[in-house]
Amino acid sequence: MKLNNIVTLFARTPLHVGAGNSVGAIDAPIIRERHTNVALIPGSSLKGVLADLWPNEKTGVKMVDGKEVDVLGRGKEAREIFGDDSQDTSCSGELLVGEARVVAFPVRSAKNSFAWIVSPMILQRFYRDFRQEMPNLPKLDEKTCLAPDEVCLDNDKVVLEEYLFTKTGTVNQEIVNTFKALSDEPLWKDTIANRLVIVSDEILSYFIKNACEVTARIRIDDTIGSVAKGALFYQEQLPSEVMLYAILGELGIHTTPPVNAVEKVEAKVRNNGSILQIGGDATIGLGFCSVNFIEL
Repeated sequence: MKLNNIVTLFARTPLHVGAGNSVGAIDAPIIRERHTNVALIPGSSLKGVLADLWPNEKTGVKMVDGKEVDVLGRGKEAREIFGDDSQDTSCSGELLVGEARVVAFPVRSAKNSFAWIVSPMILQRFYRDFRQEMPNLPKLDEKTCLAPDEVCLDNDKVVLEEYLFTKTGTVNQEIVNTFKALSDEPLWKDTIANRLVIVSDEILSYFIKNACEVTARIRIDDTIGSVAKGALFYQEQLPSEVMLYAILGELGIHTTPPVNAVEKVEAKVRNNGSILQIGGDATIGLGFCSVNFIEL
């Protein structure tokens, strides 16, 4: 098994990967880690999106009402990379896809429009997965942060959403440079140094839980010209400009010849304009992400 690549996802539009159930006022919440509230995209969802880049091929024929009908399924290369769950040829694929976790979450800022927030816990995970040593950070509490001057008001005050923080230092330049390399999107690469704020783990958990978008979705009944009965629901979405990352690797079961699964997936994504649509509601513009591959 080789875990040798990172794929980053920079959301161009809001993104909804639904949890499938609700216990509160939001009818369609997003998936989160239970213990941290950090939003994520399951590896199975991301793997399915990548698999859809390979069109189905003719795998055989069958008789339907006395006529031969083509049977469509995954081609040889797609089966080697993603596996085959058909009854006769069930097998595992070569590609390993980890869950995509939020690494930088956008929130409103009283200065400079918005900021991306991270926390020590997020950074510890991030540097562990990137196989790098994390720079030392000062201790932060619920009222302090590390921030650039571009998001600071007078007297080193930072206002994120409705909460006031005191700047106690700046973000380590090594962290800024590492984050800058995650995506070639100009909005990210050119402004992350002016918008990256490090807050405590508790504050980041609170914001990811309470600062996501919640939209009211309806369906109009054309006969009455208003909302159809039972067609109003509230849907939670990750905001655009959120940055996520996932680990990619290869299982190593196909050794002769090597499949090079990650390399082939990267080529397919680049041929697709380095864009993936992830989650629900593609037809109304949700879930479009810029994708970047980083070899470890």
